Amino acid sequence: MAGRIDARLSELGIELPEAAAPVANYIPFVVSGGLVFVAGQITSWKGEIQYVGKLGTEFSVEEGHQAARVCGLNLLTQFRAACGGDLDRVDRLVRLGVFVNSAPDFIRQPQVANGASDLLVEVFGNAGRHARTAVGVPALPLGVAVEADAVFEMS
Repeated sequence: MAGRIDARLSELGIELPEAAAPVANYIPFVVSGGLVFVAGQITSWKGEIQYVGKLGTEFSVEEGHQAARVCGLNLLTQFRAACGGDLDRVDRLVRLGVFVNSAPDFIRQPQVANGASDLLVEVFGNAGRHARTAVGVPALPLGVAVEADAVFEMS
């Protein structure tokens, strides 16, 4: 039944932004067979870059969690574009990669990454449960605090 995921988003009070255009020489997603590889999504919200800085210095774990949630919303937006606007085509989220712009002694990347993970499970239920990598990095594009990429399976 088309619209089940859109109804869930509405129930959760979530409005997805328009899909952002790439900022370099890449495309936002690639469909190969039944898999959708979504390129890294940063903390841009409706055209405005948010959460510029490092976890462990400029941002707390809680703020990083919110930044990762913004990345998750952008992943959903790109996946929606990949499946022609029909989020019900999701079979499952296969893998999520979360990159955290971290101070040298910051070690709570998994808690930050939960911002995206929790969102995707909340939206997709069991189909949103996924394998995940959460890593600390010394810098990210445009200085953002978090970037996330994903692989979805769709029918």
